[in-house]
Amino acid sequence: MLTVVGCSQANTNQATNPEQSPKVQEAASSGTGKTKVVTTFLPMYIFTKAVTGDAADVEILVPPGTEVHEYQATPNNVKAIATANVLVKNGLGLEEFLENTVKNAQNPKLAQIDASINIKPLNEISPVEKTAKEEHEHAEGNPHVWLDPVLAKQQVINIRDGLIAADPANKATYEANAANYIKELESLNNEFEQTLEKTPNCTFLTFHDAYPYLAQRYKLKQLAVVEIPEDQLAPADVQNAVNAVKKYKVKALFSEPGVDNKLLTSLSKDLNLTLRPLDSLETGKTNPQYYFEAMKANLQTLETACK
Repeated sequence: MLTVVGCSQANTNQATNPEQSPKVQEAASSGTGKTKVVTTFLPMYIFTKAVTGDAADVEILVPPGTEVHEYQATPNNVKAIATANVLVKNGLGLEEFLENTVKNAQNPKLAQIDASINIKPLNEISPVEKTAKEEHEHAEGNPHVWLDPVLAKQQVINIRDGLIAADPANKATYEANAANYIKELESLNNEFEQTLEKTPNCTFLTFHDAYPYLAQRYKLKQLAVVEIPEDQLAPADVQNAVNAVKKYKVKALFSEPGVDNKLLTSLSKDLNLTLRPLDSLETGKTNPQYYFEAMKANLQTLETACK
């Protein structure tokens, strides 16, 4: 099976409509008296909002559809962090823009939550075969841990504990909201296990090294051609993909939702493969339930492609 994916990220300030990406706005105190939490990109926003509910004001820095790996901070990002009580990040070296942005914000009271604490990172670019070029190698390991529901649970726990430490007055709310979300994550994990146990060792090829944690969890195999998405695939990348399809008898080609990649469409036709979407959850709705919506769609895609 062959997979193609893109890595984008989310930015906006406080969300007013959970079904839409929150709009970027001038960072300032909301005047509500609530704890102000700034998150880096969409998965961190989703998990944080699931824990806080309405107990805190939650904003997002990286706009959906923006590549987080190479994101350049804006003045509004600095303002948002300067007036925030808490910053939630994925960690594992993903948000390279953060260090200088936090420094420029000059907010000594800022509490930072690393959502990937206590998660052991995978260091290999692909557990199957290193065909990828490594210009953007993640020195701290692969950061895409949120795509494994079990590791997503750990991230929610880390965010919950960090929020309680920063805002103990809302401890009961954070604990109750996190417990409900964790139950849903556990149910999702069970659904993945029961569905994908029917297709063990299914190998898929990606053009974004986003799925090694998911693959390891459910006994699949990811083969990455490039580590992070590129606007234009190099001829060598295309040839690597063709070679991998033949070598591993790939059944499907995966593209990221909303990506109109004519080269991949053409390649799928040449290889007589069906082009299907697989979502890395780096762009999309900001409602916390979107995680389950997107992941269940991913599960259906994997089940169909692995048959």
